[in-house]
Amino acid sequence: MVKIRLTRGGAKKRPFYHIIVTDSRSARDGRNIERVGFYNPVAQGQEKRIELDLERVKHWVDNGAQLTDKVADLYKQAAKAAWCRCRLLQAALPPWT
Repeated sequence: MVKIRLTRGGAKKRPFYHIIVTDSRSARDGRNIERVGFYNPVAQGQEKRIELDLERVKHWVDNGAQLTDKVADLYKQAAKAAWCRCRLLQAALPPWT
């Protein structure tokens, strides 16, 4: 079974997670099929907290991959942020375009 889950990186007390597509039988930090984004829980200032390729995640889910609970929450946050960014760009355009 294919899962989309987090793999830990970063230094001690400074976690950084890659969001990866992997076989459920592989180790947490083991081999992966594809890296689809990252999650930085200790982001400060202008640093990005979540970066996720929504199209690739949707592709994998459509092909049977399962999201872990945390990745499902991050996916919802990233989708909501992308939707809000799109709405702001549309509001900034003049009505005749």
